[in-house]
Amino acid sequence: MKEYNHLKIEKKWQKEWEKKGIYHAEDKSKKPKFYGLIEFPYPSGEGLHVGHIRSNTAMDIICRKRRAEGFNVLYPIGWDAFGLPTENYAIKTGIHPQKVTKKNTDIFRKQLKAGGFSFDWSREVNTTDPEYYKWTQWIFLKMYEKGLAYKDKININWCPKDKIGLANEEVVDGCCERCGTEVEKREKEQWMLAITKYAERLDKDLDDVNFLEKIKIQQRNWIGRSEGVEIEFRLSGVGHPTAIKVFTTRPDTIFGATFIALAPEIAKKITGKDFGIKIEIDRENKEKIGVDTGLKAKNPANGEMLPVFVVNYVSAEYGTGAIMGVPADDERDKEFAEKYKLPIIENYKKAGFKDYGKKITQFKLRDWVFSRQRYWGEPIPMINCEKCGWVPVPERDLPVELPKVKNYQPTDSGESPLANITKWVNVKCPKCKGHAKRETDTMPNWAGSSWYFLRYIDPKNKKSFADFKKLKYWLGNDPRHSGVDWYNGGMEHTTLHLLYSRFWHKFLFDIGVVPTSEPYAKRTSHGMILAEGGVKMSKSKGNVINPDEIIKIYGADTLRIYEMFIGPFDQSVAWSTDSIIGSRRFLERVWNLQYKVQKNKKYTEFEIEKTIKKVSEDIEEMKFNTAISTLMIFVNEIGKLDFISQDVYETFLKLLSPFAPHMTEGLWKILGHKNSINFESWPVYDLSKIKNKQIKIVVQINGKVRAEIMIRAEISEEEVKKQAISNETVSRHLSGKEIKKVIYVKNRLINIVV
Repeated sequence: MKEYNHLKIEKKWQKEWEKKGIYHAEDKSKKPKFYGLIEFPYPSGEGLHVGHIRSNTAMDIICRKRRAEGFNVLYPIGWDAFGLPTENYAIKTGIHPQKVTKKNTDIFRKQLKAGGFSFDWSREVNTTDPEYYKWTQWIFLKMYEKGLAYKDKININWCPKDKIGLANEEVVDGCCERCGTEVEKREKEQWMLAITKYAERLDKDLDDVNFLEKIKIQQRNWIGRSEGVEIEFRLSGVGHPTAIKVFTTRPDTIFGATFIALAPEIAKKITGKDFGIKIEIDRENKEKIGVDTGLKAKNPANGEMLPVFVVNYVSAEYGTGAIMGVPADDERDKEFAEKYKLPIIENYKKAGFKDYGKKITQFKLRDWVFSRQRYWGEPIPMINCEKCGWVPVPERDLPVELPKVKNYQPTDSGESPLANITKWVNVKCPKCKGHAKRETDTMPNWAGSSWYFLRYIDPKNKKSFADFKKLKYWLGNDPRHSGVDWYNGGMEHTTLHLLYSRFWHKFLFDIGVVPTSEPYAKRTSHGMILAEGGVKMSKSKGNVINPDEIIKIYGADTLRIYEMFIGPFDQSVAWSTDSIIGSRRFLERVWNLQYKVQKNKKYTEFEIEKTIKKVSEDIEEMKFNTAISTLMIFVNEIGKLDFISQDVYETFLKLLSPFAPHMTEGLWKILGHKNSINFESWPVYDLSKIKNKQIKIVVQINGKVRAEIMIRAEISEEEVKKQAISNETVSRHLSGKEIKKVIYVKNRLINIVV
């Protein structure tokens, strides 16, 4: 008996598949198309971890099944390689970020190929390649041309450790999402992208896409659409006639208002004074602090003059930067009123909005802070001329390449390290040819990842970011209901990355360069793989699992099976190295079944029909663990037999192939086939063979057998229970008794508890 040698088998077929290019997608085909996408990895110095394997394997299984179903499949891969982790590593080691990126991508590529993923490597992209970021810069310039990119002096979130400005989305509980340092506020000129102009569509168009409901909820919560009323309060004590506008979703509480609260910036704008109050980033948990401005605001509902405070818990970035304080109906307002001894009106009459304000819709979403004061990012292609102001770099001069520098340390001044490279900074104005300077801020790491799925479609195009005909083929013709067919990734990226890429795509649709309004037709997510004991994997804890050693000892197929079998795909699961052996033994049993195969023997069709149905349905629902369980049950059943018919064994191998592609390819050749199993059609079950099958079910009452019934194999659990209870013998035993619970063990028994 020939031993299952995973190392020999896997290396052999990986080499063969790559040589023949069997996973290359065709840009023209009579077959229906399928575009399957994963989040392209950030090539860190630690290499791949087992979390990458989980996501990649899931979409690999789906893509392999689609190929077998007759689809022309695009399953691409690339690198999201700009950003802080590489730059920080380069600062720490003294190795240039470009060299670090090259080394890391080489490691990742080797690891991914060892995993047996059916990527189309001919379409590999890298966000740090000038030929790629040329088009990232081009998109930015188009946004500038249409008034969506602008420079503004604003209060930004500043991370003192990373020495970088952060978008609101990158601040979690008042801290930098990357390093955990408490964020400060700094006033600085920043490039902004007017994502707020797309807020309505970003919210509304979620109705047209097949996203998991929890993903839609995350998107909608961040966009923060709310309908309310804008009410004008006339001010006195300013010295000139003026008013402030307050947005509220509860205009009916206006008679309960006892004060007006302003954001510091709004108070300064009205009075010209700095009241020494700073806005708290984590406003919910901090102490509420305020200063009486001395101004009074007239309540339009009853004419009362309300005191106006500047406070630390109202942001100028949301709404109008002013709220009416109703302490009787709001805990935050109550806390503030009690502290500053302001009235609390418990029983006041409710009001309608018509007489006091106008109905409006507003959004929590703010414009995207797009500048980063770091080295390792795409240069922003703008030039500042002393005479002409900001001038875009002409398209013919793209890409504006990131210069190679020795010193890429961030600066305490808040300027990018690029500001010190005078030879690169000083240029002629494209308009007047006078003295000018380049923009030295770079783009955030979100830029390159906002459109990478489009570049996969036409990665070598030098004339445009992608040919429109190719985009139309791979994304579809229907502007509202097309896009990447299926995109899977982590829940940690279903808010920011997803929102940003939807925004960029909608803009590209508006200027007529992509055929669809939404980038992704379907979006799913997976749970994290936790370390042993259920804690989060982290380098500092030393509990990160590298797949290299697992593949070496057990094989890539075993790792793929284990990661899909470990638990429900959409939930977080704990890693257990000891449990991998079970997946390995399953594959060994499959391998050894070849010695029981006989060509001309027949096996009960019903068992394989059931397996085809269950595995096919489970893959579509991403229930990979139960699909594998079904395959294991089938192997256990046929393993008891003296022989196995070849047609049944081959059908089983086709079902297993997306999960364990190397071993099934090897067995397919051993069975005498010249063509690859990759070119075989996906098994189709015959429902009539399942429907005609009758199964005997034992019926118990309080654990005692009272009857046996025959059921059709495909009927639902509820129907089985109904048939059991309505059985004449069972019905007699149940007479006068109350049914507490009905327990069904599928295809075996019913126990009625009375």
